[in-house]
Parts: sequence; C-alpha cells; structure tokens
Amino acid sequence: MPTSRYALNKNKYLLPDELERFEKLLHDHLDRDTRDCLLLLLALRTGARAQELLNLKHANLNHYENSVFIQGLKGSNDREIPLHQPLFRKLVSYAEMLPRRTDKSNGDHLFPISYNRLRQIWELYRPVPKKFHSLRHTFAIQLYKKTKDIRLVQVALGHRNVMNTMIYADYVYSQSELRKLIL
Repeated sequence: MPTSRYALNKNKYLLPDELERFEKLLHDHLDRDTRDCLLLLLALRTGARAQELLNLKHANLNHYENSVFIQGLKGSNDREIPLHQPLFRKLVSYAEMLPRRTDKSNGDHLFPISYNRLRQIWELYRPVPKKFHSLRHTFAIQLYKKTKDIRLVQVALGHRNVMNTMIYADYVYSQSELRKLIL
C-alpha cells in the first residue's frame, strides 16, 4: 500500500501575482528596513528554512563565488547557493555594519533574532496569509520550472532523498498537463 505523500497546492507557495507584490514590497523597503528585507529575500532566493537562515554567520558568505553556505537542518545536506551580485553586495554591506560578536550566546550571526521575531517580520511583509515555509516551496517551484532538473532542485534544497523533491516535479507536471488538456 503506498504511503500518503505531501502534496503541494496553491496555498503552499506564492502565486505569480503574490510573488510580484512581495518582491516589490521588499525592494521598496530594502534601504529603510535592510535586515528584515534581506532576510526575506534570502529565504526567497535560497530556499533555506527559517532556522537555517537564522543560523547564518559572516563565515557563511563566500566572497569569491557571491554565494551563501547553508548548513542543513532536519537531516538535510549542507549546500552553497549563488546569489545575484546586487543581492550579495547588499548582504555583505549589511554584514559589515553589524558588530562582530564572538561570544557563545549570540555567536557571529547575520540575523541575531529569534524565530518568533522572524515570524513577526513575515507577517508584516507577507503578501497573503501563507506560512513562511511557502518561500521555500516558491523557490523550488521556480527553480524546477526554469531548469526542469529535479536533481538540481534536490541539491539546492539540501534533500538527501530525491523522493522528497519529487513533489515539485509532480506538481509542475500535473498542472501543466492539466492546462494542456483542459484549456
């Protein structure tokens, strides 16, 4: 008997118009609210989980590759995600303005905030009432639509088992095939 699999639906990722509104809002507020907007943009551009983002440190920025190293959680793999140069430069500029801390309590985190504070930030900026994790799903769906490479999506999300990644291929495929047949 097959086990029930996690299923995607339009309530679990940002739809194109929601994504457009969200990105515009972030870019409009980036200079005034740099930390919060960068944090949300990183979530959208890396597919990282909330706690993976909160664990980021100065040392996770790769200046040679304009990328960010994400230490995987929940049994997932570590990965390095390239960023567009303007976003990376803004992130580096922000990181350089932070006081460098080496104490054990706060470490050298780029975003020294709690998970609850991240949720508050998300509720302030989110375009629709969807969960923060919807940014991870949005990233994965966009990457799969662009590349049609499920292995690349697996690596980008840090999944150890490709079956966890197949939900994105299955969803994109079923939606596009249904459109062809029905519309």
